[in-house]
Order: sequence, then C-alpha cells, then structure tokens
Amino acid sequence: MVSEDAARRDEPRLRRSLGLPLAVLYGLGVTIGAGIYVLIAPAAARAGMHAPFSFILAALVMAPSAASFAELGSRLPQSAGEATYVRAGLKSDVLAFIVGLLVVTAAVISAATVSRGSAGYIHVFLDVPLDVIVVGVVLMMGAITAWGILESVSIAGVMTLIEIGGLLMIAFVGAADVPDLLARLPEAWEGLGGTAAWTGILSAVLLAFFAFTGFEGLANIAEEVKEPARTLPRAIFLTLILVTLLYVVVVWVALIAVPRDELAATQAPLSLVFERATGGSPAVITAISIVATINGIVVFMVMGSRVLYGMAAQGLLPKLLGRVNRRTRTPLQATALVVTLTLLLAVVFPIEGLAEATARLSLVIFVFVNAALIKMKIDRVAAPPGAFVVPAWVPVAGLVTALALLLSELAR
Repeated sequence: MVSEDAARRDEPRLRRSLGLPLAVLYGLGVTIGAGIYVLIAPAAARAGMHAPFSFILAALVMAPSAASFAELGSRLPQSAGEATYVRAGLKSDVLAFIVGLLVVTAAVISAATVSRGSAGYIHVFLDVPLDVIVVGVVLMMGAITAWGILESVSIAGVMTLIEIGGLLMIAFVGAADVPDLLARLPEAWEGLGGTAAWTGILSAVLLAFFAFTGFEGLANIAEEVKEPARTLPRAIFLTLILVTLLYVVVVWVALIAVPRDELAATQAPLSLVFERATGGSPAVITAISIVATINGIVVFMVMGSRVLYGMAAQGLLPKLLGRVNRRTRTPLQATALVVTLTLLLAVVFPIEGLAEATARLSLVIFVFVNAALIKMKIDRVAAPPGAFVVPAWVPVAGLVTALALLLSELAR
C-alpha cells in the first residue's frame, strides 16, 4: 500500500518555468492593467500640473512594502504568498485564512471589473450585446489561464508589451508633436510652496496608489519562478521602477497636450491625448486599451487561482483546490472556481467603484504582510542562505504608510 507521504510526492506539482524577463512582464501586466488608461483624468482634476509628483510620491509610499514583499518572497517562495507570510510571521492560521481570502477577493473583483471594461471597449467595434461579450472574454481568458503557466504568462507578456507600447506611443507622440514639452517643465514645481498645491497632490496620491497596486501578485507565482530567492526581488523592484517612469512621462505628456479641464472631463484620456497631439483617429489607442484590459483579466485570474491552490496545499482550504493537472501542470479546479466567480460578478452585478474597494483590500493586506515581517525580525527568524534581506525599519515604514493611506481613505 502506498503511504500518504509517498502519494503526495508522486502528485504533479507546479512547474518552475519563469525567468526574470517573464516575471517582470507578469509584474508589469498585473500592475499597469487598465488603471493608467483612465486614472490620468481624475489625477489631473485633483493635482493639475503637479500630478507627476503624485505618482512619484505614490511610488515612494509603495517602495517599503515592495521591499517587504521582496524579502518575504525570497524567504518563503510559495503560492498564496501573503497568506504564507502571515501564517509564518504571525503564527495564526485564522489570520492567514482571512488574508488569503482577501487576496482572492481582490483578484476576482478586479478581474470582473476589468472584464466589463474590456467588453465596453470591444463593443465599440463589435455590435453584440455587452453581456455576451463579457461571457466570451471571461471564458476565453479562463481557458488561457488553465492552459499552462508558461503559456498564459507568455501570452500575457505579449499583451503587456502591446500595452506598454501604447504608453510609449503616447510618450513619443508627445515628444514629437508637443513642442513645449520640456520648456513647460518648470510648471510642474511652480507653487509647491503653497498649501493648495500640496492638497491637490496628496489627494491625487490615493488615485496614483491604485495604479501601483498589483506588483504583489508576483508573490503568488513564486512556485513557478526559477531561482525565486534571486528572481522575485529583482522582478519586484524592476516592476516598480519601470512603472514609475512610464506613469510620470505619460502623465506629463497628457497634461501638456490637453488642457487640464478637458483632460479631467474625458472618459478616455489617452485616446484624447493621441487625437489632440496627432490629429489622427484614436482607434489605435482604443484597440490597445482592449489589449490592456484583457491582459489584466489573465493576470488577475492567475493570481487568484494560485492563492486558492497555495491555501489548499497548506490545509486552509479543501484539498480539491490544491490539485495540479498532470497535463497542464496548473490547478484546474482552483482556476475554474476563479473563472466562475469572475463570470458571476461581471454578468450579474453592475460593478462601480470597485477599483477603490480593491485598493482598500490591498492596503489591509499590506498592513498584515509588513506586520508579519516585523514579527519575524523581532523573533530573529533566520533567513535562508542567499535570501534577500531588508533592514528592520523597512517593514515598519511599510506598515505605517499603508495604515496611514488606509485611514485617510476611509476618512474621506
């Protein structure tokens, strides 16, 4: 009779097939998503010409938590990263279970929201009922997610390159067709000595923060990354740096190309920027927006399914969700559950304001994750050889900034 341990060793496992380039593309895909394609407008309304500072400040606020995720991902390269970290650091299965469900909830809500956004863009070109498009998009992206991690992340990577290409196109269009792009740079810091400027900047920081959430999804594909102790920290920091550069450049181009009032009022800011700067049709940017939103669906589905798989593998959820298919080497049952929940939310509910709800969930998760690392450092839990390690003040800074943003957002 085969022992339970032997049977477990014989079960198929996730495949370590992602190197640094694909890991970074995954991080860029889940971070950029569809956020920057719409967030420029409200950020401009709040901060005006100072909006680039809002994105820089948001990146600085995000940096300590990113460093905490880098160390924890290096220490504990497992799926269901956040739940794993909380369980190891705070020694609580209950808190790990709660945090894991928060991550899954955020991923599913995000996937559902982006699915409806994607369907709205597709509807511009395809005269089919919106709900039919939603069903088709969710099922197609679910099939890609179930196909295999290398295949799904590679496809997501290609879509991420297209998505980034759209942002770079805006940047190059601005550089070529907006003659005073650099000459007006001093306007970005004019009036920074006044209270009104900083009120607008700090108000827009919350919106900018939403655009940076997502890099933590890298923690949930840790079991499918080659040399995770080395690759994950690099991927997290490269993602944060590249996203910050892209956001700041694109926001400045948008502010110069289109008057603030017009930019703040539009629902498709980058399409308006492209049209105003070139005089051409915004159809290309609209098509890229479709790719950006579809890409977001894939990466959120991957993240949600891997968290369910990781929690099941740790005994926090039914074992069925922790099974890996021998052919695809993906957790099909966990993926099917994520796809089903995404479909129900996307079709049944008129989802509004869920970007802010997801960001609040992310801030709560950041608080717990930083607290877990603080406890590890207090308990002097040794990091494995070769692991990335940050000073003790880093998770403290991450906890304080996440808690401060959460409290300020709830007080609005």
